[in-house]
Amino acid sequence: MTIASFATPVSASAVALVDAPARLHLGFLDPNASLGRRFASLGLVIDGMSTRLSVSASARDAIEVPADCGDEIRERLARHLATLRNETGIQTPVRLTLHRSPPAHAGFGSGTQLALAVGRAFCACHHLDLDTARLAALLGRGGRSGVGIAGFDRGGLLLDGGPGADGATPPLLARIAFPPAWRVLLVLDERQDGLHGADERVAMDCLAPFPRELAAELCHQVLMRVLPGAMESEFEPFAEGVSTLQRLIGDYFAPAQGGSMYTSPAVARVLEWIRPRYCAGIGQSSWGPTGFAIVPSAERAAEIVAAARAAGVVDPALRLAVVTGRNHGARLDDQLSSPWGGRGSV
Repeated sequence: MTIASFATPVSASAVALVDAPARLHLGFLDPNASLGRRFASLGLVIDGMSTRLSVSASARDAIEVPADCGDEIRERLARHLATLRNETGIQTPVRLTLHRSPPAHAGFGSGTQLALAVGRAFCACHHLDLDTARLAALLGRGGRSGVGIAGFDRGGLLLDGGPGADGATPPLLARIAFPPAWRVLLVLDERQDGLHGADERVAMDCLAPFPRELAAELCHQVLMRVLPGAMESEFEPFAEGVSTLQRLIGDYFAPAQGGSMYTSPAVARVLEWIRPRYCAGIGQSSWGPTGFAIVPSAERAAEIVAAARAAGVVDPALRLAVVTGRNHGARLDDQLSSPWGGRGSV
């Protein structure tokens, strides 16, 4: 039986609107399988940087994106829509509207969320029941990390086990609710992009073998400090574990990032100023350039922002944003039809 055989033709008034969360990629545990299984990822789903799009019935096909989005985003949307049509056989015209998305190639997993949001909205409009793992496979997501896929479904602090030998979606090993009082200070440099596409593949292939002892240490930090710290709301071991993980994996990836664990020197300046002054989980999400400092409260986040600005370590071109963890996944609403507002900054 084909996928299309489960579909019902879209009605003239059908509209599906999806809000998909961003994630921070906190690090791989074993990039080249020195302990027997490649990758494995720790990730945190966050609020405030979501992808929001809608699919609705239309007399003719249309793709609408915000004025500040480039051709790359429009082309991605068109490819995803074409793939879904090829796989389902459904050719009904639709209007696909992107209301907002986080910066691309900045460490938020925007490519995965964009793909899954299109897939979920398309399926909702056509009464098609495909789970997230199936959509990810159809749309070519989750080849290395599974935290974006699990985050789309469930939110929270996530640990995956890396892809299996058959390339299947990495299994979710742990999902822990992120303590609601904790905050994440994001440091964004929108003048730069993190490595992606062919450049990312070349960089990964050129890295030295990953030491077995280092992979074991990363696993220890995650299993014995980060996960129990979050589960028991013990901030200090959690923060120290995240910072250690980031430092060790960042040093390994530094040769592909100009010799630093940070892509952006301006982001590095802020975070390295915070490091000796505050207890915080500090690092860079994926290839950056976005950096983060996870702190125990909103008050501490505001204090750090004010102190960093007063100390003159915040480049005027940077954007600082304080967000919460998000303990739920994407939301589907077939009643809303208007865009939401934009991103906030501090």
